[in-house]
Amino acid sequence: MEKTLTRQKTVTMDQVMHNEDVNAWIAKADFYLGQMGYTEHGQRHCRLTSKIAYNILERLKADERRCQLAAIAAYLHDIGNAINREYHAQTGAVLAYDLLREMGMPVEEAIDVAAAIGNHDDHLNQPVSDIAAAVTLADKSDVHSSRVRSLTQLTFDIHDRVNYAAKSSFLRVDTEKQTIALEIKIDDSVASVMEYFEIFLTRMSMCRAAAIYLKMKFELDINGYKLL
Repeated sequence: MEKTLTRQKTVTMDQVMHNEDVNAWIAKADFYLGQMGYTEHGQRHCRLTSKIAYNILERLKADERRCQLAAIAAYLHDIGNAINREYHAQTGAVLAYDLLREMGMPVEEAIDVAAAIGNHDDHLNQPVSDIAAAVTLADKSDVHSSRVRSLTQLTFDIHDRVNYAAKSSFLRVDTEKQTIALEIKIDDSVASVMEYFEIFLTRMSMCRAAAIYLKMKFELDINGYKLL
């Protein structure tokens, strides 16, 4: 028998953040990634990317509801990792759709959120909407030492080393210059700028495509030097 959906309503970011099922998925996804040796993808990452995605569209003067949907999509974007890492974007999109529909979100909004999640990780995917572009930029800009789970891997794991080297990162939206700039400060005694490019070039290409969709230019600034 088909599950009865909650009556359609405006589902808020606050409701999503306090939904027990949602947070169970986030916790399990982060736990399983930890078992595989990946960096933190838990509440810290989800909350931060949610705020960044909201701020991007707000700065670009998008409708308030679009900003909220971007925040919701970013908060949910990694839940698919609880099932499988390789296809977590697509899995997460389906999971998020079901969760949001059960909470009462209208079908059109739930589809928009699912599409943003389903297109946030694979370099072959494209930003299909302003929400999707904001989620991609928010997700790929979270590079920081606090994401490293264990310092014992720093000597051999380049992903941990580069994240640990990043002491701060900030995504700056400048509507006058029409630029979205990722500004990172790296401790080059831990990892070199070249190592950053080695593992994040694909991510920066995705950020560039997302910025272009938003009619902006993407820039990368590391230690005060403009590299893109």
